[in-house]
Amino acid sequence: MSKTKEEGATRRDFLKLAGTAAPAAVAAATLTGKAEAGELPTDETRMQDTAHTRAYLESARF
Repeated sequence: MSKTKEEGATRRDFLKLAGTAAPAAVAAATLTGKAEAGELPTDETRMQDTAHTRAYLESARF
């Protein structure tokens, strides 16, 4: 039984690429040295300030 080489990318090739592409993207973003802040959400999309949301945010802190 011999395995034939499939044409195109395989899952293993994808994982190799994904393993090297993510750190490279982080390094590229770090080396640019220029970060832009995103815009704050408008009032319609912001989370409401209630006792429930405050309790959740307090419990989610590390």
